[in-house]
Amino acid sequence: MNPLDLDKVCDYVNENVTGFHQCRIKSLEELGLKKLLTKNPYLFKAKYIVTASELIAGLLEAFLSSSEEKLFGDFLEGLAVFIAEMTCGGHKSSAPGVDLEFINNGVHYLVSVKSGPNWGNSSQQAKLEQDLKNAVTRIKQLKRGVNVQPVLGICYGKTKTSYLRGYLKVVGQNFWYLISENPQLYTDIIEPIGYRAKEHNEAFLEAKGRTLNRLTRQFIERFCSTNGAIDWVKLVEFNSGNLDLDKYVTL
Repeated sequence: MNPLDLDKVCDYVNENVTGFHQCRIKSLEELGLKKLLTKNPYLFKAKYIVTASELIAGLLEAFLSSSEEKLFGDFLEGLAVFIAEMTCGGHKSSAPGVDLEFINNGVHYLVSVKSGPNWGNSSQQAKLEQDLKNAVTRIKQLKRGVNVQPVLGICYGKTKTSYLRGYLKVVGQNFWYLISENPQLYTDIIEPIGYRAKEHNEAFLEAKGRTLNRLTRQFIERFCSTNGAIDWVKLVEFNSGNLDLDKYVTL
């Protein structure tokens, strides 16, 4: 592998982490009440939430948790591709389910990048297995005799390296080492990721506050009674009312 230029890595992170923060704010500004209210209303009723502001805040946190994981996963995937480009001429793959391809020491690696260890249900994991098998077959048809290694690369976590479902599972420090041969890379990137974090977060919190106020006002207008109480029946009807089973089943 070529030596890794950490200054270029820092420049990439500083530039692209700004895009992550901008996407966070954009997702808030575009969020509507209808999308927010797709979350489980029974859960929040069971938690004895009685104010509109508390309910909307809880729903908003649930939305942000899943949204930010996806956004930051895209950022980390891009970072991994950028590093592999520098170290071994890697490139973003066009194969379904594969994010990164590179060759090192005569091995053609096909890597699916996930941000964290808790990803996907059983059907999604089975699909990844099939996607990697298909990608391996494609490469071997194009390059007979080549050594192809499919990899599930996970950006953080302490799980030991293992073979799973026909591919190599590489996690945390081992993943960043795989694409750079730098055992310290996983810690080297943490500082630039925090570039201007305080400034970015202040702008995000302002956008979050505006969104919380906007959606709370809309919720009160549509789902609170004249005495200010949450109309849970109306909310559940909005969330889950869809009776049409009698068209298909005789009860």
